[in-house]
Parts: sequence; C-alpha cells; structure tokens
Amino acid sequence: MDRFNSITCRITGLMFLAVALTVFLLIYLANEQMIELFQEYLVVQQMETHMGDASGHLSGGGHSMTGMGPLEESFLASVHQSLIWVGLAILATGLAASYTLARSITVPLRNLSRAARKLEQGDYDQKVVVETKDEIGELADIFNRMAETLATNTNLRRQLLANIAHELKTPLTVIQGHLEGMVDGVIAANKEQLLSLHEEAVRLNRLLKDLRDLSLAEVRQLALEKRPTDINQLVGRAVAMLKPLADAKDIQISCSLAAALPEISIDRDRMSQVIYNILVNAVRYSPPKGRVEVTTVLREEDLCRRLTVSVADNGPGIETEDIPYIFDHFYRSDKSRDRKSGGSGLGLAIVKQLVEIHGGQVTVSSQKEKGTIFRVVLPVE
Repeated sequence: MDRFNSITCRITGLMFLAVALTVFLLIYLANEQMIELFQEYLVVQQMETHMGDASGHLSGGGHSMTGMGPLEESFLASVHQSLIWVGLAILATGLAASYTLARSITVPLRNLSRAARKLEQGDYDQKVVVETKDEIGELADIFNRMAETLATNTNLRRQLLANIAHELKTPLTVIQGHLEGMVDGVIAANKEQLLSLHEEAVRLNRLLKDLRDLSLAEVRQLALEKRPTDINQLVGRAVAMLKPLADAKDIQISCSLAAALPEISIDRDRMSQVIYNILVNAVRYSPPKGRVEVTTVLREEDLCRRLTVSVADNGPGIETEDIPYIFDHFYRSDKSRDRKSGGSGLGLAIVKQLVEIHGGQVTVSSQKEKGTIFRVVLPVE
C-alpha cells in the first residue's frame, strides 16, 4: 500500500492544510491591518503635535502622513516576525494534533486489518483490543464477536463430522462383520442374521434421510405439502402410537386438548414427526410410573393468534449448561453416546428446523429433578 495514500497521511494532510490556510490568512490580514492602523496612528500623533503650527503642518504633513521613520519600521518588522513565529508554532501544533488524531483512527484499523488477515488464513483465535466506545470501538467489538462465532462454528463443524463418522461407523461395522463372517463360513446365513443386517441397513438409511432432511430444512429448501389440519388429531395419533412404549415403562400419558381449535396450514407428516420426536424423548427420559402431559392451547399475542403444543414430563430434567445446545446436531448430554440413553442426537435438531420452516418456534424449560417442558408455537393464519 502506498504510504502517501494511507488514511493517516490524508487526514493529516487535510487538517494541516486547513490549519495552514487559517494561519496564513490571519497573518496576512493582521499585517495589512497593522500597517494601515499604524499609519493612521502616526498621522493623528503628528496632527496633534503640529496643531498650532498651520504652515509647518501644511509643509510637512504630506511627508509625515505617508512615511515612517526607522523606529516605526523596526517596530513593525518585529511585530511581523513575532506573527510569523506564532504562525509557525500554530502550524507545528496543528500538524502534531492532526497526526495524533489520524493515528488514533488508523492504528485500530491496522490492528483490525492484521487480525482479519489472520482470520482469513484460518486462525480464528483473534481478538482486537477495544479501547474506545466510538465507531472504531464498535467495529472492533463486532469483529471480536464475529471471530468467536466463526471459531464456535468451526468447532461445531468438526464435532459434527466426528459425530457423523461415529453414527455411520456402528451400523457399517456390524454389517461388514456379519458379511465377512458369512463369507468365511463362521456365521450361518440364516434368516435371523439377515434380519439383523436388514435392521442395521434400515437404521443407516434412516440416519442418512434425517441428515438430508435436516440439511434441506436449514437452507429452507425442504419441500412442504401444507394443508389445513386439526392439530389435536395429530397429537392424538402420536399419543396412540407411543402408548405401547409408555405402557412398557408404566408411564401415563394424559392429554388436555383445547376444544374447537382452528385448522392450521401445515405439512401433516412433518408436524407429526415433530410431535412424535418430542413425545419419544419425554417417554424415554421419564422414570418408571412417570407421567407425560400433552396440552394444546390457542393464544392471541400482539394481534396474532398462535397455537401452542406443550409436552411436559416429570423426568430428571436437563442440566442448565446443556439447554442452549440441545437443538444442535448430534448433541447428547450423555457424552458417551450410549444407545440406551438416547438416539442419534438428530431428533431435536430436526424438530427445531421443521418448526421454524413452518414459521413457528420451539422452546424448552427444565428444572433438575422436576421435569422438562417443550413448547411448539405455530402461527394461525
């Protein structure tokens, strides 16, 4: 970058030019006024001195009114020199002040540029010191937040790839092991073994389908077949499907559904998947002889009607530090990722995306050892 085209040089030059023009103009006007006023002063002094002598006044007045003696000229020269020195001092001060001001603007910008260059090269651990509260300080603060977001997203992407590899490895390893055993004659190729392979293939296919749907939903490219639907029917159907699973754990599922709810325009299959995923989690994490309650209610907020589906359980609850991440891909509070403690970790991520592409939102509130409540809020057109 050309040093003379930098912001520092331009700001310094503009401010210095403004100060220089001001100083030169003041010196010029002061000198002109000084000479004129000083001549008038001399004329008045001579007129007062020679007031009584009219002939002397007439004979010498013209010369004295227009000329100055050596003392007067020396006095004016010293004043002019003083003005020049004062002007030079002001110019030096203006130059230093303008340069300092320009540096205060450009140094933080250079730091930002240096950090942005490192960020471009993949070094996301960048911080710019915020020393002011002006526009430069605000820009530095925004940059720091952006760097933190990029670092977080990079870590999440790496974790996502690791989780995908982990989830794909298990069924592929099982399938590969069984097939190798059948080829070597160690495992009999009977119906039971083939069914086991089929289950693993189905689980693998379901995982890939969930990943595909999730990626499409995140970029709002997932096709929806919306039609007017009674949400209470979807809730009742999901509860009926999960009743055998709830009965196996002696869990009671109760419904408190609002009467005469208006039909809402949704994709029935996708919204059934949302309710089903939330209910599965509630039943899975509820203790034996526990209780799950499903409610629907219609509310009017800010002149908009919204339908809320709530699923509450009395399970162990969610740790406070886990709540902000439970809708992330593959996130599991159980870091061991034991199949007995949950699924693949995609269920709630899919729930969030499917609800959002319907124009709604999903929230969660939980208290340790007291249970969890998921709320799906959908707009009523």
